[in-house]
Amino acid sequence: MSKQSRKRIPFFLPLLLLAILLYLYGEKWLRALLLYLTHAGWARQLMTGFPPAWYVASRFVAGETIADAMRVTRELNAQGMKATMDFLGESVTDAGEARAARDEILDLLDRIQQTGVDASVSVKLTQLGLNIDPDLALENMRMILERARQYDNFVRIDMEESELVDLTLRIFRTLRDEDGFTNTGVVIQSYLYRSEADVRKLIASGTSIRLCKGAYMEPAEVAFPDKKDVDANFVRLTKLLLSEEARAAGAYPAIATHDEKMIAATQEYVRAHQIPLDAFEFQMLYGIRRELQEQLEDQGYRVRIYIPYGTAWYPYFMRRLAERPANLWFFVSNFFRR
Repeated sequence: MSKQSRKRIPFFLPLLLLAILLYLYGEKWLRALLLYLTHAGWARQLMTGFPPAWYVASRFVAGETIADAMRVTRELNAQGMKATMDFLGESVTDAGEARAARDEILDLLDRIQQTGVDASVSVKLTQLGLNIDPDLALENMRMILERARQYDNFVRIDMEESELVDLTLRIFRTLRDEDGFTNTGVVIQSYLYRSEADVRKLIASGTSIRLCKGAYMEPAEVAFPDKKDVDANFVRLTKLLLSEEARAAGAYPAIATHDEKMIAATQEYVRAHQIPLDAFEFQMLYGIRRELQEQLEDQGYRVRIYIPYGTAWYPYFMRRLAERPANLWFFVSNFFRR
């Protein structure tokens, strides 16, 4: 065993323990634990203060700076794939920190324009001050969208916990319908019962929607508790987003999944209804199922990769584990390879 591998063993052990728990108790139990750890301050401090933790997370996070994100974006563009870039951060409780995040995103838009890379931007409203004052988040988003409009670029508003959905959609509609920012879209999560109604309303206004399954801990009162129901709703919503009605209204769907069954269902619907491949896109996360990303690109589909960067990588990384706890086997099996 190499000296470098021996240094990684202390961090490998908790990963192995989690993988064993997955085997013994199943995905549902482990997902709940991982989502708890996402918000546990002691766990965040432990992980972010332990250098080998970054070794694992770096497979899924481009780096800590704009330069790191730009490098990864250029590499993906060279392979024919587009990008959406995300400066990591959420649940900000200080107005100064929210404005600093806004300024970073403005700098990111400047760099995209200067370098000419094929990339848009994704943002979370809680990073811009939503939990402090919705008007602060709205003010920051207006500045970001105005800069993006100057560059003919696009900014997607990410969706967060279910308790924030109404407020997020209200801010989105203010920006789009009242302020006239047509260069923005939003995210809908298929694990929420309400999502079909939300999709139908958004389709009518020609909104660009990213559809994903969802990655937060939600009670059974608001979200499907069983994966099969989440999957079935994902397929149902995909068909709505690709429907003739949606296309006529100008809606542009982004189907965000690594699940081959969801991808196959999308492809089947597209073929059956002769939908042009430029009428939608697949979106996937940086570092996950790279061979599948390349395969879709080779088949002529539009593929956009979500590229996160920044020092606030811990909650993002934990949610990637929680989305599909079986990924722990992947982490364990690949831990000594890079």
